[in-house]
Amino acid sequence: MLKTTPLNQAHRDMNAKMVDFGGWDMPLHYGSQLDEHHKVRQDAGMFDVSHMLVVDIQGEHVRNFLRQLVANNVDKLTVSGKALYTCMLNPDGGIIDDLIIYFLSETWFRLVVNAGTADKDIAWITLQRDKSAPDFDIKPRRDLAMIAVQGPNARTKVWQVIPGTQAVTENLKQFQSTAFDQYFIARTGYTGEDGFEIILPASDAVDFWKKLHTAGVAPAGLGARDTLRLEAGMNLYGQDMDETTNPLESGLAWTVDLKSERDFIGKQALLQTPIKRQLAGLLLLDKGVLRSHQKVITQHDQNEGEGEITSGGFSPTINQSIALARIPVEVTVGEDVHVLVRDKKLAAKVVKYPFVRNGQILV
Repeated sequence: MLKTTPLNQAHRDMNAKMVDFGGWDMPLHYGSQLDEHHKVRQDAGMFDVSHMLVVDIQGEHVRNFLRQLVANNVDKLTVSGKALYTCMLNPDGGIIDDLIIYFLSETWFRLVVNAGTADKDIAWITLQRDKSAPDFDIKPRRDLAMIAVQGPNARTKVWQVIPGTQAVTENLKQFQSTAFDQYFIARTGYTGEDGFEIILPASDAVDFWKKLHTAGVAPAGLGARDTLRLEAGMNLYGQDMDETTNPLESGLAWTVDLKSERDFIGKQALLQTPIKRQLAGLLLLDKGVLRSHQKVITQHDQNEGEGEITSGGFSPTINQSIALARIPVEVTVGEDVHVLVRDKKLAAKVVKYPFVRNGQILV
């Protein structure tokens, strides 16, 4: 039996094509993945991301605990509502999950973790808490839903649907959040466009979804979410990184604090492991489509095909195939490489990602 979000019937009422996504019954698209992609880039679209799990950690000593639990430094969180993107590592430096941490108070931090790793994450966090035995609660919040509204007109649409929110959210910067009535509104997202991710009671999700639709926000499914995040150069857990890869070889060095004296799980492994690979962008020059697991051949390979595409696909905005690939660290932006596609070597160029951000093509 597949798990369902509170919006499952609403998706079906909108004629969504539903698919099994890591054990969740989720919408792939509502008729046209391409239209949904362009709607987000040009106007506003909404995504049901209620399969992701909100976890509230409340009590004393939470900050000290998170200092050791995650690779980024929660001491950066000093203002209530500020968010931090980070990875949670195992002792070998492998990525258990990538997540967002919101600072609400010294006794309340809110985590948002990936759906596919949620059970594993809770078990790991609980294990680490029990080792150190501090007095705080770990509360998975399946009573909450989450809807992402993304696009250049996304914030304006939300202000129309929730009167009074403009005054409290207009000046929110990226990675800041605030509470308004039953809504927890964060200026975050997974598309490379402006907008909000809104956490609200599950019982209110359908009504809010319908009001957004009435205001002209287009429903968008997993298909558009993937092409949008790929254009934005955003990692997908299980493809671009997992427990066998470390953040320094996954384009996530900026989420790791190795400068402070603070120790965290996986730090020693990161300091002791030579960096041999990097995550880079690829732009296909020949005709074809780049896909995950295709081999990438560079002039720096010790063995031909040492590199590998982690995420690839056709970019609707650029009208060209793009990819993220893990390749030798010696490769530089602008170099030509080849990708092995159905036994053919197709030419591609190494580029700096993101490929698209805020509607602008950057490559």
